[in-house]
Amino acid sequence: MRRTAVSKHNPIFARNLEKYDFIMADLSQFDPNSVGLLSNNVFGLPFSEEEARLVLLPVPWEVTVSYNNGTARGPEHIFRASFQVDLYDADVKDGWKQGFYMREPDKHLLLRSDYLRKEAELYLKFLTEGGDISENEFLKKTLVDVSNGTRAMNEWVYTQTKALLEKGKLVGLVGGDHSTPLGFFKAIGEHKGEFGILQIDAHCDLRDAYEGFKYSHASIMFNALAEVPQLSKLVQVGIRDYCEEEVDYINNSEGRVVTFFDKQIKERQFEGESWKAICDSIVAALPQQVYISFDIDGLDPKLCPHTGTPVAGGFEAEQVYYLFKKVLESGRKLIGFDLNEVSTSHDEWDANVGARVLFKLCNLLISSNS
Repeated sequence: MRRTAVSKHNPIFARNLEKYDFIMADLSQFDPNSVGLLSNNVFGLPFSEEEARLVLLPVPWEVTVSYNNGTARGPEHIFRASFQVDLYDADVKDGWKQGFYMREPDKHLLLRSDYLRKEAELYLKFLTEGGDISENEFLKKTLVDVSNGTRAMNEWVYTQTKALLEKGKLVGLVGGDHSTPLGFFKAIGEHKGEFGILQIDAHCDLRDAYEGFKYSHASIMFNALAEVPQLSKLVQVGIRDYCEEEVDYINNSEGRVVTFFDKQIKERQFEGESWKAICDSIVAALPQQVYISFDIDGLDPKLCPHTGTPVAGGFEAEQVYYLFKKVLESGRKLIGFDLNEVSTSHDEWDANVGARVLFKLCNLLISSNS
């Protein structure tokens, strides 16, 4: 593919040209209305990593999932489904022209996840059957192996995302289970300074070392609040499956964690409050810089039936998109995102929905940084 330097005469970049420090693909032979070519990258786009303004990092990892598995192969299924996504977004027209690129999933990381997942399954089976881990030397070693493996994954994500941010790339992470973005939180905090997380999720993920795993998918926000000093605010939306310990954590956070429970949202709507008014209150709780952490199970499970831990309730996709639109309209800046817990299924429905959510997130990140 021939690359061309960014030109002052290119209408896409005529505005704020000084912000961009990358080369642009020649799109003169690319038809956005045609079939997505499998020889191209995500969404059928003809960009290399060097040419893309936004780089997607897949993290094929699901070691600590506590119910259904399949999320480790979510990124590759989303990639395949992405070729069916039309490139026109009414909210962000031509955002894709600034370039999206998704790396191939790291095979060594995936193999490590598969190996440790088998160990973790034996551990969890023993635990749920009432076994005493302190009396089982093999499973005590399993706990150490999983702990070391998840730390290594966190460090890998940190290193990869830090390098991309230092190159001036916008970055999105594609999991995998929801334990995967901790390293990204750390990298983006160091790079961008104080920020808040807008978490779309069915679960709080505020458990301390859930099931003995310190870096569990159910502990991602607990760990983020403990280990990322730049994280000033966590705003959770759609929560509907949680424990008393997590409620106590929220209540004792002195406002650092603000949770909009699904039950409360629905009751406000039942009593006549508009979704716009509720979104306004959510947006008001956010700081200036916002990172979106999107667990797909925040949606109605009809949209993600094979996700790791589906829960009745949740949102339509358009409700969440409207919330994101209001965040940007408020003048707040989107600095990064992750999309997690998209699992595999025979009919590819989960990946189909996941690919469309991913396209919207990519466009919003581009729009907020243009």
